[in-house]
Amino acid sequence: MTDYIIALGDNNLILGQRLGEWCGHGPALETDMALTNISLDLFGMTRSYFQYAAEVEGKGRTEDDIAFLRNERQYKNVQLVEQPNGNYADTIARQFFFDAWHYLFLEQLAKSSDSQLSAIAVKSIKEVKYHLRFSSQWVLRLGDGTAESHEKMQAAVNDLWMFTGELVTSSELEKAMATQGIGVDVSELKTAYYEKLESVLREATLEIPKKDWMQQGGKNGIHTEYLGHILSHMQYLQRAHPGAEW
Repeated sequence: MTDYIIALGDNNLILGQRLGEWCGHGPALETDMALTNISLDLFGMTRSYFQYAAEVEGKGRTEDDIAFLRNERQYKNVQLVEQPNGNYADTIARQFFFDAWHYLFLEQLAKSSDSQLSAIAVKSIKEVKYHLRFSSQWVLRLGDGTAESHEKMQAAVNDLWMFTGELVTSSELEKAMATQGIGVDVSELKTAYYEKLESVLREATLEIPKKDWMQQGGKNGIHTEYLGHILSHMQYLQRAHPGAEW
């Protein structure tokens, strides 16, 4: 169960780190603050998961140990969240693809037989509802905007589409936790997930990519080249100054 809880936190941790890179670099002050606040929301969720994981594990590890003192193969986040920020359309496409899944996922996790996971989900879904509204509106604004914004948004959707399948493909761990009533079988979210994506993309006058092949591996610790670079920055302070706290 500890591994499952940590994996839930990993998605938020890595995406939060990516969004934090926008701080001070957003296209407008309001957008800059919005991305930073979403990043902070995700870090808050990460802390809730990691604190609970440390408690369940009972080996004296802290949330900081879990966040910063693992190697690349021990992170079980999906590959989508580690993709580079790119231009603003790339960031928005990545965020929308994750948010649409995240909201559906938390709806189901709120029904968990584990009271702590259920409580985390109930609290988090209020924030994720805003995340989804924010990213959806930006997909619409860019997709149905100028010729240039439409082109960039379509390119971002095309490039990142292959990472969406992993979100709704259940790992063996997820299946086991779902069977016990603790976790969520994410494969059951697939229909609702793609219906949401396609609804927003069509409204944004964007084409739905016709790609059947999906990139997999993150849930099993197999990542793209980008995660190692993220960890080198994220873990530097903790490794240089052991015991430093958030």
